[in-house]
Amino acid sequence: MDDTPKGTRGGEPYLSYLLRLWRVSDEEEPVWRASLKSAHSGERLGFAGLEELFDYLRAETGLGDGGET
Repeated sequence: MDDTPKGTRGGEPYLSYLLRLWRVSDEEEPVWRASLKSAHSGERLGFAGLEELFDYLRAETGLGDGGET
């Protein structure tokens, strides 16, 4: 049995990131911000909210297009 994620971009059998989360005060309520730093390339990505982060991860794993659950 193969436990590696299917549909990862670039053909890598796994994804590895350093995840940073912090909360900032918006005018109405606190908002969570996030960044990911790729362990493979060192690329850093920033996200204005958790849904943007989740959307990115769904796309990277192939789950954002009706793929596996």
